[in-house]
Amino acid sequence: MTVALVTDSTATLPGGLVELAGATVVPLHVVVGAETHLDGTVPSAMVADALRHGVPVSTSRPSPERFADVYAEAAEAGADEVVSVHLSSGVSGTYDAALLAAREAPVPVHVVDSTQVGMAVAFSVLAAARARDAGVSAEEVAAAAEQAGRASTSLLYVDTLEHLRRGGRIGAASALLGTALAVKPLLTIAEGEVRPLEKVRTASRAIARLEALAVEAARACAGGCDVGVQHLAAGEQALAVVERLRRELGRDDLLVTEVSPVLGAHVGPGLLGISITPY
Repeated sequence: MTVALVTDSTATLPGGLVELAGATVVPLHVVVGAETHLDGTVPSAMVADALRHGVPVSTSRPSPERFADVYAEAAEAGADEVVSVHLSSGVSGTYDAALLAAREAPVPVHVVDSTQVGMAVAFSVLAAARARDAGVSAEEVAAAAEQAGRASTSLLYVDTLEHLRRGGRIGAASALLGTALAVKPLLTIAEGEVRPLEKVRTASRAIARLEALAVEAARACAGGCDVGVQHLAAGEQALAVVERLRRELGRDDLLVTEVSPVLGAHVGPGLLGISITPY
């Protein structure tokens, strides 16, 4: 049995690692001002700059027809089944679009809600790729991706909750809005939605706490884990975080990348995120 992997453009890793794992990436859309772009075809820095200057930025999911085309192409290329791994259905309609397309696909399609965003989605794809390469069934490949997503720890520092609020993706973290001016919020992804984690008074303390929580989560992975740092328009800070984590964890394989423009539109400039996904 040949199993094809599909994911969406929010699953970002440096160096094209998602594509190198054999996954076809379906882009979401980001609208900056009056112009619509495919996610990944414009730099995330452009989205960050637009947000800083008050230019309207919005996003939209891929159409079911786009997913249908990708599934058909996979079948034509010889795939017997498809495993399609996507960002949380709690923050995007992408999973639902993939489900609609899967119903009419010429081969069985197993659509996975990773319950995660960004790098943690990509790590779920890598888990699926490892299972596929081990020669297991498509059902087991999908289960590996789902388990990776649900076992992931996603930690987020944002300069402001305003972008999440505007985009309607704030979830339970809305409880922090009343005190947002007085704190630097730490957030997490739990059960597929953005939730408050802790309130810290300064940015430096928030980032230090972010790192401490990440080290704790990584050390709790008995069988090892993927660890990565993501950011939006905060490259120097992200590299500094990575270096400190490398020293603390005693490993040099940590990844760092900028989030996709679509995710950047909802978190805003200054995002620092850390994803830990057990193997």
